[in-house]
Amino acid sequence: MLLLILVGFAHWAIPDSRWLLVHMFTIGLVANSILLWSQTLGERFLGYHLPETRHRLQLVRIYTLNAGLVVTIGGVQLARWPVTLVGAVLIGAVVAWHAVAMALLIVEAQRHRVAAGEGRAEHAASVWFFVASAVFLPVGAGFGVALAYGFADPTQAGFLVAHQAVNILGFLGLAAAGVLTVMFPRLLGDDQATARRRPAALAVLIGGITVICGGALSDRPAIAAVGVAVYAIGWIVVAAPFVKAIARRLPDTYASASIVAALLWLFVSLALYGDTLISGPFVVERITLLTVPFLAGFAGQLLIGVMSHLLPTMMGGGQITAAGSAQMNRWWLWRVLVINGGLMLWLLPDLDSWVKVALSSLVMLAYIMFFPIMMSAGISAVRVRRALAADPPTVAQRAGQTVPGRPQLALQGVAAASAIALVVAVGTAMGGGMTGAVEDASAGATPTGQTTTVNIDAVHMRFTPDTATVPAGNRLVIRVTNRDTMIHDLVLATGKSTGRIVPGAVGVIDAGIIGKPVEGWCSIVGHRQQGMVFHVQVPGGPNHHDMGEMNSSASGPAAVVDLMKHPAPSFAARDARLAPAPPANVHRYTFEATEGPGEVAPGVRQTVWTYNGAVMGPTLRGKLGDVFEITLVNKGTMAHSVDFHAGMVSPDVNMRDINPGESLVYRFRAEHTGIWLYHCATMPMAVHLAAGMFGAVIIDPPGLAPVTAEYLVTQSEWYLGPDGGPIDADKVARGAPDLVMFNGYADQYVYRPLRAKVGDRIRMWVLDAGPNEPLSFHVIGTQFDTVYQEGAYSLRPDDSLRGGAQVLGLLPAEGGFVELTFLEPGTYTFLNHRMFAGDRGAMGKIVVEK
Repeated sequence: MLLLILVGFAHWAIPDSRWLLVHMFTIGLVANSILLWSQTLGERFLGYHLPETRHRLQLVRIYTLNAGLVVTIGGVQLARWPVTLVGAVLIGAVVAWHAVAMALLIVEAQRHRVAAGEGRAEHAASVWFFVASAVFLPVGAGFGVALAYGFADPTQAGFLVAHQAVNILGFLGLAAAGVLTVMFPRLLGDDQATARRRPAALAVLIGGITVICGGALSDRPAIAAVGVAVYAIGWIVVAAPFVKAIARRLPDTYASASIVAALLWLFVSLALYGDTLISGPFVVERITLLTVPFLAGFAGQLLIGVMSHLLPTMMGGGQITAAGSAQMNRWWLWRVLVINGGLMLWLLPDLDSWVKVALSSLVMLAYIMFFPIMMSAGISAVRVRRALAADPPTVAQRAGQTVPGRPQLALQGVAAASAIALVVAVGTAMGGGMTGAVEDASAGATPTGQTTTVNIDAVHMRFTPDTATVPAGNRLVIRVTNRDTMIHDLVLATGKSTGRIVPGAVGVIDAGIIGKPVEGWCSIVGHRQQGMVFHVQVPGGPNHHDMGEMNSSASGPAAVVDLMKHPAPSFAARDARLAPAPPANVHRYTFEATEGPGEVAPGVRQTVWTYNGAVMGPTLRGKLGDVFEITLVNKGTMAHSVDFHAGMVSPDVNMRDINPGESLVYRFRAEHTGIWLYHCATMPMAVHLAAGMFGAVIIDPPGLAPVTAEYLVTQSEWYLGPDGGPIDADKVARGAPDLVMFNGYADQYVYRPLRAKVGDRIRMWVLDAGPNEPLSFHVIGTQFDTVYQEGAYSLRPDDSLRGGAQVLGLLPAEGGFVELTFLEPGTYTFLNHRMFAGDRGAMGKIVVEK
C-alpha cells in the first residue's frame, strides 16, 4: 500500500505508470490480502484452526507471490517478455498452490468436525468461493502474459477482456463474495443469513466469467456481454439478503458504508462494461477505460471496507475490538462521500484535465487516510490489550478514553461537499490543461432555446465538413465520426473535447450556447498542422479562415537549453559501438511503440515517441540476402507505423498505421547493401520521426576490411515544446530545430567520449535521420582514407592518387561510412560541419591514447 502511494505521486516520471499502478494494486495489495484473509477467514468459517507451524507454508507462498510481482514488473518495465513470463508463472503457481491448500483445508476440517461429532461446517460453501477465486488467477496470469507479448485488435482486446474478467471478476470478485456472504450480514447486525443460496451463486458467477471469456476470445463481444449479465445475476443472488439487512439498519460505519458503495459501483461497472462490449468497436482502448470504476470504485472500496472491519475484529475482541473500530471510523462519512463523489465527477465526459487531476488527488487522499488510521487503530488496540493485562478493573475506563465521541455526520457531509467543490474550482482555475487559449463561446448571446446538431467525419487528416454555421444563441452539439484508420479527437478553444475517438467510433461535444466564432482542432501532436481544423461560424461574425496564423500546438514556453551544462553523474551515453552482424540468416525483433518522458539534452525533458523506449530505436545489422522479421506492437496512445528503407515491400500492408493495442509483422529481405533509415511513417511523418521514432539498418557490403572498432553516429533533430511536453509540431513544419543530436541526445559524446588508441583503424557508420537538416560529418585533426556513401565507395585506401576526404556529406535519409586512423594521441572532435547544427548539439569527442 505504501509503495502504491509513492508510485501514485511519481507516476508522471515512470514508464507504463498506469499498468504499474493497476498491477501494484491488484497483485501487490489485493492478492496479498486475499491470500492472507482467505486463509484466516477460511479457518474461522470452518471452525477449524491450523497450528502455527502449518502457516509457515502460507508465508512461503506470500513471499514468493511478491517475488513474482517484482519479476513481472521488471519484465514489463524493461520490455523483456521472457522475464514477464517467469514472473507470471511464479504468481500463477503460488496462487494455484494456495487453491489446492484451501481445498485440502475444507476436506480436513469437515473430516475433523464429523469425527468430533460437531457436524459439517455451516459456512463451508463460502470457503469454496476462496478456492474458486484462487483457481482463476493462474488463468488470468496467462492472459496477462499474452497481453504483454502483444497482438492486434480484436485479439488483443479479447485477451484484455478475458484478463479483466478472470482477475477482477473471478479472483477478486469471488473472494469478495465469499467474505461478504458471512461477514456483511453480521456487520449489519443480522446473524441469520442463510447459506442455501451460496452454491447456486458460485455456479452462476463462474458460469458468467466463462461466457465472458468465451465471447471475448472468439471475437464475439455480444456473447461476452451476455456473460456480464449472467455474472451480475450471480451477484444479485449473493447480495439479495443484504438488502433486507440494510433496510433494517442503514450503514453507520466506514466498513458498512464503503462495502455498500463498492457493491453499487460493481453493478454500475458491470452495466457500463456490458454496454461497452456491444456498443462500439472491440478495441483495447475502449475496454481499458473501465479500469477506473472497477478498481477505484469497486475493488478499492471493498478492500478498504473489509479491512476496516476485519483488522479490529482480529485484534482480540471485546473492548480491544471496540477501541480499534472507533479509530477505524474516524471521519468515515467524509471519506466515503469524497471517494464516491470525486469518482462520479471524475468519470463525467468532457471534464477539464486539471479538474480530473485535482479530483483524483482528493480521492487518493481519502484512500491514503486509511494508512495512518489503520496504524492508529492498531496502537489503540494494543494500549487496551496492555491495560487489560496490567489492571483489569480499570480497562473499561481506559478503553473509554480511547474511543472518540459520537461523530458529527452533518459536519463531515458539509466538509466533503466543500472539499470537492474546492478542488473542482482549483482545477478549473488552473485552465483545464487545454491547448491554446480558453474562450467563452456564448459571448453574452441570448439563448434561443434551439439546438443545432452538426455531424462531421474525421478522415484523411481533415474534418469533413470543416465549417459549421450556427445562429447566435443556439446550442451547438457536434457529433464526430472517426472514419479514418487512426485515432483522432476534436478539441474546441472553449476546452470542450470529444476525447480520443478510435476508428469507427463516434465522439460528441455539447459546445453550449454559441455567440461568436470558435475554432477546433485535433489535439494529437502534428494533426492540427496537417489541416485537422474545424471552424464554428456565426452569421455576420468574422471569418475564422481569415483570422491569421494558427496558435502553436504547444502550450506554455519552450524548455530552456543550456548545452554547457553537464549531464547528471549517473548519465550513461548510448553505446555507439557496433557489434558484428549476427551469423543467423533470419533476424527477428519486437519493436514496441510508446510515448513517455525522456531527456534529450542535460536537464531538458520532453515527451518522446520511441521504438523500445529510447529516442532512436534498436540498430539492426545483417548480410546481403538476410531476412528480417520485425513485430511492431503499438503500446502508445496514438497511431504509429514503421518504414524500413532497407526493404523492398508493398507499403500498403507493411507500413500501414496501427492503432494502440494493435500489432503487425514487417518482413523483408536485404536485397542491397548499405546503411538504411527506418522511421515511423504515420502522418505527420516529420513529427513522428523528429520525436524519436527512427533507427538504422546496416547491411554489410561483401569483403569489409577488418578494423579495430566500428561506431554508429545517427543525426536527428529536436524541436522543443514546453518542459516535459511533446515536440513542437509548428517548429517541425518550419524546419527550425532547437537541437541537432547524435544518437538521440545532444552532445552526449562530448561528456562521455568515445575511446581509441594511436594506430587504431576506426570505421564510423553515419546516417542522417533528419527530418530536415543535412549533415557534413567531419572529425577535427584527421582525414578519411575510405568513404562509402549510399551503396558505393567514392574513396579507398589503395587509391593511386593518395586522395583523402575531410567530410562525408549526407542529405536526410542518406548514409554511409568513413574509415580513419589516428597518428597521434589527443582529443579529436567529430561534428556536423554545418556549424549551426554542430553548435546545437551535433558534436562529440574521441579520446585517443598511446
